[in-house]
Amino acid sequence: MTNRKKPKFKIGDTVVITIYGTVGKITDVKYLDQMHVYEVNKSEGLYLESSLQMLSEYDGEIMDSEKIDIEYRFFIGDLVKVKGYGSNLFKIMGFRTEIWRYKSDAWEDVIYELSRVSDGEWLEAGEDELTLVADADSADSFIQKLGLLYIMDKKQKSIDLKKSSSSFHQTEKELLERTKEKKELIDGLLDIYNDYRILYSLFKDAEYEQVMKLTLRKLKLLSNKSDKDNGTKNLE
Repeated sequence: MTNRKKPKFKIGDTVVITIYGTVGKITDVKYLDQMHVYEVNKSEGLYLESSLQMLSEYDGEIMDSEKIDIEYRFFIGDLVKVKGYGSNLFKIMGFRTEIWRYKSDAWEDVIYELSRVSDGEWLEAGEDELTLVADADSADSFIQKLGLLYIMDKKQKSIDLKKSSSSFHQTEKELLERTKEKKELIDGLLDIYNDYRILYSLFKDAEYEQVMKLTLRKLKLLSNKSDKDNGTKNLE
């Protein structure tokens, strides 16, 4: 077993990357091909010992370091609309900042990585293309309410099937179960209607208005069926 040479730098040392004249801290030390290489400021690149020098020993010119404060408008888990994609909803899965520096200009771009709720399609978009629909804390609840609208027909059909397969003289327990199911449907529809009413007032999107109208029609249908059922019961 050969004796391995000790690394010149250790984690935490403040060094200068001599080819750039920039200052950083050693964040990892690796041993590759019988030589030590160093990670600086958790960057993806690795540096040889020959390209680094302790700051206290460096006599060259130090490039001015720049502190950048970026205020992010959206965060992972937020539910957003994307310009050009209508009322499609996307969930933010990640984001990155691209820093651009030129001799006569400088700017930063925040790029968000998104997944479409309906089918998982991946999309990248800039901050100016996004509109917040629900923050991360309430996004899942909003999506569940949205999905509830599309299962209403199945649940209502299930209720109607139970009704058609039973006799007119139902037991009190069966009547209570049907009443409970209808109440859950109505409560869910009311939640959906209120959410989309707020969205429509904010964005004036015709698709949101259509969801409101569809929800009202379903509520009316449920209400009419309840009145009919009550009438039938009274006749008995």
